Formats: sequence, structure tokens, C-alpha cells
Amino acid sequence: MNTPEEKVVNQPARRPRYKSRRREKVRSTILIALAVLIIWSPLPAGSVEAWALLVVELITVVMAGAYILIDPKPRLDPDLSRHLRKIRFFVWGFFGVLLLQVIPLPAGLLRLISPAAYALHANFDPQFATSEFVTLSIVPGRTAAMALEFAAYFIIGFVVIKTVNRSSQVRALVTVMVACGSFQALYGLYELTTRNPRILFYRKVFSPNALTGTFVNRGHLSGYLEMIVPLALGLIIARMSLFSTGAKGLRERILLWTSKGIFPILIIVAGAALMCLGIVLSNSRSGLVVLVFSLFLFFGLSVMVSKQARYGHAWLKNLIKVSFLLLLVLALYQGVDTTIDRFALDDLLSENRPVYWSNVVGIIKDFPLFGTGFGVFADVYPAYEKIGSSEMALVHAHNEYLEFLSELGVIGSFFLFGLIFYLVYLIYATWRIRRNPEIKGLVLGGLVSLAGTGLHAFTDFNLHIPANIVLFTIVLTLTVSASFHNRIRVKQK
Repeated sequence: MNTPEEKVVNQPARRPRYKSRRREKVRSTILIALAVLIIWSPLPAGSVEAWALLVVELITVVMAGAYILIDPKPRLDPDLSRHLRKIRFFVWGFFGVLLLQVIPLPAGLLRLISPAAYALHANFDPQFATSEFVTLSIVPGRTAAMALEFAAYFIIGFVVIKTVNRSSQVRALVTVMVACGSFQALYGLYELTTRNPRILFYRKVFSPNALTGTFVNRGHLSGYLEMIVPLALGLIIARMSLFSTGAKGLRERILLWTSKGIFPILIIVAGAALMCLGIVLSNSRSGLVVLVFSLFLFFGLSVMVSKQARYGHAWLKNLIKVSFLLLLVLALYQGVDTTIDRFALDDLLSENRPVYWSNVVGIIKDFPLFGTGFGVFADVYPAYEKIGSSEMALVHAHNEYLEFLSELGVIGSFFLFGLIFYLVYLIYATWRIRRNPEIKGLVLGGLVSLAGTGLHAFTDFNLHIPANIVLFTIVLTLTVSASFHNRIRVKQK
């Protein structure tokens, strides 16, 4: 008997066996390429160097080529296909704004639609006096490079949604992410014990007493691990079928929980605890706040699910207590003094982030519609700096929302944020009505992961680190795909 969320469709005619084998090989190639991308991207300092980013883009090209070779293409849930057609508006709008930023426009038109851009070109471009055409972007070459980089991220997301539509594939990719997060925490712990710490390929210069894994910045490692911890918790719930309503009684539930093997579950639990320790030892204030927020949100939504399913949720309350006790033990292990110092008011104010944000708001006011140009924040910000400093120049705003607004303007940011928020809302709306306990757990982990990243984006620039935005893209689109998984039941003719 079909559940309310399942639909009945006719099974298509059988394809020749050799075509099916070839199709599965191509899909396996895509899955392997995704796994390689997840493993590789954080290793060379988060792929911030041009050569490392090139490797990411080459892997993306391989995935895109493999998808083109799939014949016929994997069939998607009809509702998901309908929603994907809607997001084309956001995708084409976003890249349309980037194209408009780099296309030379008549100087008179530029002066009309972006007076501040016209003034910057007039004051700092030696060839402006003889130029009849000028770009909206202050540095069009940099904007073009960022457009290509983000095109790679969009292709990654497209391939994930179009091809990863089996629960076994979702579990496999989540397992790879958990393994990578656990490695980052373990490697970071190891480097804390060495006299001359390194970042795998590089000598460690910044934050020698903080756990950074293979990242340069402790906040970026924290942002990376924050995305994976909820995925690990969701995988645990999925493997243990904790959202299943079929089992009654303690004995049946224990049998259900252990039916897929207790050892893999213990490994995942250990990995999640290790990553929590990594976040604490990274000395990232935002990381610790987001970790607590994620735990609250994850278990709060779990309680909501248990109430909707009308079965006992006392175990969830106990799990919340145990989780926060674990977090307290980790904080004490790190040292109370260090934790208090990181949250001290004078330390917070000394970083001048409110001043940075105030300056960025000034940029947004001057470039409200189309921004300064994607990827040119570091070139424009010095003109708005109000406090002289001997420190390194500010490269990012330490607030993703403000930085994207300054570079893309209200119009470009609407398309980018609108796309992300639409997909997150779609995930949540679909997740609420799902009844499959495995999908319910996996999608919950993805939802909390995305929410934590959105919170951290207020105080850092994780989404400007290639490894983190690759992970964010995969988590976002993988969760979209998982939320619609197995909603079609095939009926034999």
C-alpha cells in the first residue's frame, strides 16, 4: 500500500544490459569524483592557492563530462524537477549580473546607474579620460575569475542533484565527509603536540597554539567541522532508525538500533566527539557558539519529530543532557582561562570588526544596485578605511552577507541569497512531511549543517574559502536530493 508521499508511475521499457552497465559505470565515476573532491579540497590549506583551486575545477570538469555521457539521464522526482525549473530564475539572474559587471558600458550609462563606480574609475584609472566604455566592476578581470570559480560550484551542485538520488550514495558521501572531518581534528591534534607545527604542505605561521587542521585560519577549520558534525549526528540517527515508529518496546528498539551493526555507529559517534573537540581547541568563539546552536537546533527538531510521530522522546532529552555535558568536559579539557579570554569584552572589541562592518556599509550605500564587482572587496575597501593600521590589509569583511552585498549589490545578492534560501526552505518543507526514518535523519543533519553555516557567516568569511564552499555546495544539494529520495514507487505493468 502506498504512503501519502509516494506516487505511482509506470515502469519504463527495459534498456539493453550493456547500456545499463555503462550508465552505472559513469554514475560511479561521478560518485568517485565527488569523494575525491571532498577529500582533496581541504588538504592544500583549504585550496586557497590558485593551483589547488585549479585541481578543484578540473575535477568539476570531469564530473560535468561524465554527466553528459550518461544516457538516459537519471529520472528525478516530478516535484523536484518542477522546483529546479523555478530556481533557473535565480541562477540565470545571478550570472546575468556578473556578466553585466564585466561588460564595458558607455561611460554616460555607467555614470547614471552607478555614480560611485564612475567616480572610482575617473579617479584611479589612468586610461579613463580616453575610454568611451567602462565596466561596473572596479576590477573586471577579478570578477571574471570569480564568475568562473562560482560556475564550478554551481556545476558541482547541479551534478549532485541530478545524479545522487539513492540513499546508499547519500550515506557514502556523508561517510566520506565524516571521515575527512575526523582526520582534520586528529591531524590538528597531532600538530599541537609538535615543536614545529605544519599545515601539511606548509609551515604553520598563524595560530600556532590553536587547532587548525590543514587550514590556515582556525575559524575556517571550525566552519568546516561545524558543517560535518550535524551530518554525523544525522547519519547516526539514520543508521539506528531512531525516527522509526514501527518498533515497540525496549527489546525491539535495541534490535532495530543494532540491526546495521553497532561498531560503525560507535565509529561515527567517536568521529563526532572528535570534531567537537577540534572546534573547541580551535579557540574559535564563533565556532563554539555555532556548535552549541547546532546541538540545540538538532535535538530540538528531533523532539519535534518525535512529538509529530507520537512516540516517546524522553531519550532525546537525556541525549541533550549528555551532549552538553560532553561539550562542558571538552571546554574544561581545553582550559577555562583560554575560553574566558576568547570571550572577554576587550578581546572582542580589539578586533575592530564592528568598525570593519561600518566601513562596508558605507560601500554598500555607494554601490547599492550592482555592487563594486564580484571578488574586488580587497581592492575597494582601503578607500573606505577610517582607521590606519600597521596590520595586514583587510581582505574580507568577516561578514559574508555584507561582503556579498558590497560586491554584488542588492540585485546580485537577491539572486544568490534567494537561491540558497529557496533551496533551504524547500528542504525543510519536504523534510517535515517525510516518514522514511532514514531520510528523516539524513536530511535533519543537512538542515542543521546549513543553519549553522548561515549563523557563522555573520562573523567570518568561510564561504570565500574554496574547501568550505565546496563542502557547503555539496551539503546543500545533497540534502535537497535526499529530501526527495524514494518518493516514487515503481509499479509493474
